[in-house]
Amino acid sequence: MNKGSDMGTRLLVIGPDGHEVAAAVGMAVASGAKIRRAADRAAALALLRAGQGADLVLVDLDADVAGLIRDLRDERFHLPVVAYGIAADPVAAVAAIRAGAREFLPLPPDAELIAALLAAAATPMRELVCADPAMRRVLDLAGQFAAADASVLITGESGTGKEMVARLLHAGSRRSGGPFISVNCAAIPEQLLESELFGHEKGAFTGAVARRVGKFEEASGGTLLLDEVTEMDPRLQAKLLRAIQEREIDRLGGGKPVRIDIRLIATSNRDMEEAVAAGAFRDDLYFRLNVLTLHLPPLRERPGDIAALAAHFAAKHARTNGRPVPEIEPAALARLQAHHWRGNARELENCMHRAVLLCQSGRIGPAEIILGGRAGPVAEARAGGAAPVGRSLADVERDLIIDTLGHTFGNRTHAATMLGISIRTLRNKLRQYSEAGLVVPASTGPAPAGDAA
Repeated sequence: MNKGSDMGTRLLVIGPDGHEVAAAVGMAVASGAKIRRAADRAAALALLRAGQGADLVLVDLDADVAGLIRDLRDERFHLPVVAYGIAADPVAAVAAIRAGAREFLPLPPDAELIAALLAAAATPMRELVCADPAMRRVLDLAGQFAAADASVLITGESGTGKEMVARLLHAGSRRSGGPFISVNCAAIPEQLLESELFGHEKGAFTGAVARRVGKFEEASGGTLLLDEVTEMDPRLQAKLLRAIQEREIDRLGGGKPVRIDIRLIATSNRDMEEAVAAGAFRDDLYFRLNVLTLHLPPLRERPGDIAALAAHFAAKHARTNGRPVPEIEPAALARLQAHHWRGNARELENCMHRAVLLCQSGRIGPAEIILGGRAGPVAEARAGGAAPVGRSLADVERDLIIDTLGHTFGNRTHAATMLGISIRTLRNKLRQYSEAGLVVPASTGPAPAGDAA
């Protein structure tokens, strides 16, 4: 088993100084957070545009929380926001939640609550569990590559752990004290990805209200991960090639190039050589990225990891749910080892999460191992079926929420955790669906405090 330590959560605190705020900041620092302060939302936006990124925003309830959230959304800063206040008006706290704040933090602060907020906002590198010789060889090679500054190309199916290995490379490099910035090239529309990567000057295009530093500059002194790089448009591939060759980028609307100092890691779940042969990916860019290569084998090709990962995920979700760590019966393990695991470790984790929720005796038997689960429209599309082209975003979101709730057997707390949203958001969505006449899975398990689900 190889472990990587999490980088500290970057916390941006917006609002005036005060004794209670200082106490909260001190608790965050004790939990490993890196703190930046801004007096108001204008100063906060200036920091973010300048590439001083954050993982979590903590904003005074007396500030314009709704305005801040609107500004962040308009400028595509996808950051969780937590409002805080001292002896705050409950109505104002509820208004902040309705405006889009993830949580409300009452002051004076509670150390455990601060730690939980930071843990929820962080994008930590999970433990890399490795028992199979095939995966050991990959991680040994990654350890050798970490110290180098050359580009690394990581390939493998979805769910095999490509981003975790990228974080392992960063943690073992001379740049480990610098930022680790990840960009999902498949998730950002082409017209926005260029600005996201290279930044822009004020007025460069409609909506460019101020200069914004791109991810290349934000990652200066650290590592930039381009996740699913083969999904990048060929025009942007040409700009990426120049950035790698010249070690400089051009902001949109900029008058002069900007020097960059990064290590580049790219990932893809496609066969890169096939993509090059088909003309979907530039061959010169492929060879620039492919200085060092790591291929992560799918879980079905490293069967020695199945038992270790199953035990790891069972313990993880037992702790999360306040339950004793269950024992996995041999018959259940045999069922796991016989499965194909098309979704790799991610599918196995979901399976063990369900098993922990179903387990009543402290032992996970074959009955608790539900393989595949209920395949709703979104699950089928993600598993390789037809993509939901032509359907509205609201319909796709609804199906994903209902499908996830089915996988958790109606447990709304766990569904919200898997979806990455607050229980309040989930509850409001389900209320909307019920009012529209849609039947949603019945709630199971205790509802969290304040949730009348």
